[in-house]
Amino acid sequence: MRALTINVLKSLIVALLALLVVCQVVVVPQVAVQSARRYSEIAYLEIPGIIVGTLFLVCVQVVLICVWRLLSLVRTDGIFSERAFREVDVSLTAVGFATLLVFVALITLTATRHSTPSITLLCVLGVVVGLGLTLLIVVLRGLLRKASQLEQDLAEVV
Repeated sequence: MRALTINVLKSLIVALLALLVVCQVVVVPQVAVQSARRYSEIAYLEIPGIIVGTLFLVCVQVVLICVWRLLSLVRTDGIFSERAFREVDVSLTAVGFATLLVFVALITLTATRHSTPSITLLCVLGVVVGLGLTLLIVVLRGLLRKASQLEQDLAEVV
């Protein structure tokens, strides 16, 4: 992978991380407060909503940091090291946990009977996308393991 591509990707990751921090500090609390005012019967979910929203964004940030580290490993030709497997495993855990958070939000909102069809659809979409990403990372981890094994075998032959 070319250095320019890696640098552009890292720049995008920095921008995304900055936007996510703004969302954590400003957007999530404001949306929770506005929702609590608009729907007073579920105002008790304001603080849990802030916690779940913030944790979800932390999961996204963790994945972005892992991608940053994997890009660094690609640059230094260390992508087949054990460190790469750790980064993939951390990403897998973060995506799985984020999916669980969306599922819990879906169940909670459905149980309160204050979920709009669009919110329900977005949550279902979030769960499906999260499960798909989780399975994709599992497949990619298997491919990384196979490629790592092939590299070791080739190193022994040479």
